[in-house]
Formats: sequence, C-alpha cells, structure tokens
Amino acid sequence: MMEAQRLHGHLIGQQGSRRSLNTPALVLDVEMLDRNIAEMARFAKEHNVKLRPHSKTHKSADIAKRQIAAGALGVCCAKLGEAEALAEEGVQAMHITSPVVTPQAIARLVALNAKVSDLMLVVDHPANVDALAAAAAKAGKPLTVVIDIDPGMHRTGVASPDAVVELVKKVVGLKSLKYAGVQFYCGRHQHIRDFKERKAEIEERTVYLKGIVDKLEAAGLKPGIVTGSGTGTHFIDAKLGVFTELQVGSYVFMDHDYNICDLRGLDKPTFEQALQIDARVVSANTPGMVTVDAGLKAMATEQGPPVILSGAVEGATTRFMGDEHLAVIAPEGKAAPGHGEQVILTPPHCDPTVNLYEAYHIVKGDTLVEIWPVTARGRSR
Repeated sequence: MMEAQRLHGHLIGQQGSRRSLNTPALVLDVEMLDRNIAEMARFAKEHNVKLRPHSKTHKSADIAKRQIAAGALGVCCAKLGEAEALAEEGVQAMHITSPVVTPQAIARLVALNAKVSDLMLVVDHPANVDALAAAAAKAGKPLTVVIDIDPGMHRTGVASPDAVVELVKKVVGLKSLKYAGVQFYCGRHQHIRDFKERKAEIEERTVYLKGIVDKLEAAGLKPGIVTGSGTGTHFIDAKLGVFTELQVGSYVFMDHDYNICDLRGLDKPTFEQALQIDARVVSANTPGMVTVDAGLKAMATEQGPPVILSGAVEGATTRFMGDEHLAVIAPEGKAAPGHGEQVILTPPHCDPTVNLYEAYHIVKGDTLVEIWPVTARGRSR
C-alpha cells in the first residue's frame, strides 16, 4: 500500500478533508486538470492538428488515459522506463522521444513492442538504426521510427538537412523498420516569456524545419508525421501549420515557470494551475516570517523558490531554508500565516517535482476525492 493511501485513504470523500492531509503533499485539482485537458483538445481540433501529449510531465497512467479519452492519439514518453510503466497499466499508444541505444535497452524495447499496439521511437544515428533493425528482425515485429532533427540545441537529433535525408533513406531500406516521419522539438523556446519574441524565434526555426520537410518530399520521402512543439509554442506552431501533431506536456498542470509565459499573445494565463503543494506552518517565532514544512526535497528548485497560491497575504514571498523547510515572509506591516496554518504553493517546475512524490492527492474544492499513483515515478532508465 502506498504511504499516501495509508495516511489519507480514510479521508477520501470527507468534506474539507484536504485540510487534514499530512504535509508536504502533492495535490491535483481534478476539475482544473480536466478543464486544461479539454481546452487543449478543443484547440487541437479547431486547428486540425493531432495531440500526442508528453507524459514526462505527469508520469501518470490515470492522466494519460484522461488525455486519450479526450481525443489524444496516445502519449509521449521521455524514457523507455516511463513507457514500460504506462504499458503495465494499459496504455497502448506511446512514442519514446529520446534515443534507445544500448543492447540491454533495445532488448527491453522490442519486448515492449510485442506487448503494445502502437509504439514509436526516435532515431538520430546510423549505428542506432542498424542496432534497432537487427533486434526488430530477430523479434519478428517491425519497429516504427521517426527521425529526430536537431533544432539547434545540440542535445539530440540529426544536425543537418542532408544527413536527415540520408538517415531516412537508410531506414526505408530496412524491412524491420517502419519510417513514420520526423520529430522537431525546440525545448529552449518553450519558456521565452514574451510572446512576440517567442513567435519570431519559432518562425525562424520553422523555416528550417519546413526546408527539411520539403527536401524529404522532393526525394520521395515525405514524412507522414511531423511531431514536436510543446506547451510554450503550441499556439504558434499550430498557426504555422507544419506540425501534424503536438507534444504538449505541462499544460495539464501549469507550473510557475510556464504560467508567467504569455502562451497565446493574450497577456493572460490560458491554462489553470492545477498542480499544487500543500504545506503547513511548523514554526512562527520570528515577527513577519514563518517556516513551512516544504523545503528543497519537496519540489524542483532550479527555477527558484515557489510562489504562494493561497494561505498568505498578497505580496508574501518565499525563501528556501534547507532540505525540509521554506520561509514565508510577509510584506512589512502585514501578518504572516499562523502556527499550524495551511499554505498552498505553486511548483516552480512541475516535471521534476512530480518525480519526487509517490502519489497525487486528487481534490475537488477542499475535499480529497481520490489518490492516484505517480505510475512512472523514478522510471528514468
């Protein structure tokens, strides 16, 4: 039994039970979540583009199934281990967005390919193509691959248009591999706060992508799928019309880093902050400042300390005070929260924050209604 279930299972359905959670607790407002899922599904349908949401954000079979029920083709997985974990819970359509290279990982990959109905993965190197083809031929079921194109980050992906064409030709020439299309993910651009700046940079990168797609088409290798994009650029990418599907992820939760980005040029948030961290004041001995029980171990910290969603006066700020503690500092002349009071925080960065927890505490309003496991927690291999 999960610790969250042991501690909080008896609270499910009790009015106001959120206030009785042991803290820190990862909390998900399911009504906000469902509105976020519905809005992105509506947007995709309106713009005639498919959705393949990224499960690296939530690592949850429950959320993946909600996205698929709302019309998504399936989900993306950053790692093979995530895909295996979701498959164990019945998710059948997955795309692995990072290369699978080692012999031991490829053995797991072909085993997964035999179990699920729709598996796809990226390749970006001829040696990997050969290894995958040999394993798939031995297993007796073809592997579906897309060519990962480097957008200029030099993280993964084929680095030049000519090399993309050559790699596609190699894939097409192997019977145990099925060429499905290309992937192009501009990760750096997702978090550019200003809409006009983000739009200009994505337009420039899309010219590069379109040139590669045209080059492939001229060679008789037109990609059936052009997959990529993300929460930060989904609006711009859909309008530009090159992608056939969007790999949006963080829209389901909206951490602080995304919430301060103008996603659609409207100068207001598009999605709701559904993912939250509940904390409690455990010390209140300094005037104007209290300490809550959610420190460095309770959230990803590379984007700085969290923003307070509720439980403190407007203008209150936070400062990390160590592994287990966070200071909540009231503006001068204002009162800090009282001893034992609840403070609700917005995670600075949702993806790695989720990976710290075993479960989501699902709430409607102030009531705990379900507990969902973080299905693929720690499945990074």
